[in-house]
Amino acid sequence: MSRQTFLQSEGEKILSPIKVLIADDHMLVREGIIKILTLEQDIEIAGEAGDGQQAVSIALERHIDIALLDVNMPVMDGIEACRRIKKIKPGVGVIALTIHDQEEYLFEFIRAGASAYLLKDVSPGQLVETIRGVANGSSYIPPKLMSNVFQEITRMSVNLGPSRRIDDNQLTPREVEVLQLVARGSSNRAIAKNLFISEKTVKNHLYRIFQKLNVEDRTQAALYALKNKLVDL
Repeated sequence: MSRQTFLQSEGEKILSPIKVLIADDHMLVREGIIKILTLEQDIEIAGEAGDGQQAVSIALERHIDIALLDVNMPVMDGIEACRRIKKIKPGVGVIALTIHDQEEYLFEFIRAGASAYLLKDVSPGQLVETIRGVANGSSYIPPKLMSNVFQEITRMSVNLGPSRRIDDNQLTPREVEVLQLVARGSSNRAIAKNLFISEKTVKNHLYRIFQKLNVEDRTQAALYALKNKLVDL
């Protein structure tokens, strides 16, 4: 796999079904995704929505692990739905699934808290692997968008404008190592294996990293690392 895709450790499995919410205003698209996902034993459809507001309501009422959101939906768009879902249930992994390959949509979704951004020409296999990866704490940006992301990333605020940039020396050497692996798409389990520490220790490091960088999740932390050249991909 390239570094823009998941670097999931071998043998890594979800112990219980990944509960996925599918939100798209086209019924045909929803039905197609459902057919793909129901073939996977470790994935369960937790609900479907035709607009962003309905997606938020379902996320509030039911247990879900992943919200698969389109960008353009009636009543409430996918970006606002992502923002609200992450506010009420921060542990839910959000994946954008869209036809839009413009960087502004990607950046807005990331700012809203999304962990992955997929284009609708993605293969069924990549969709499934992205869902599994996000459920395990990984993030994903399509390789075709990455070349432009590095050029545009300084334009992103991600709540980290130049005036709010921290002194990188505040991060311990171990925290820098963890942050570098996060930026490369590694899951908590993969980081633990790589650094010979426990997953609980990884989570503790991530908590302190988020606090020091003033970010809300691993995707924003990874972007901070890329923006400030703490990691070279």
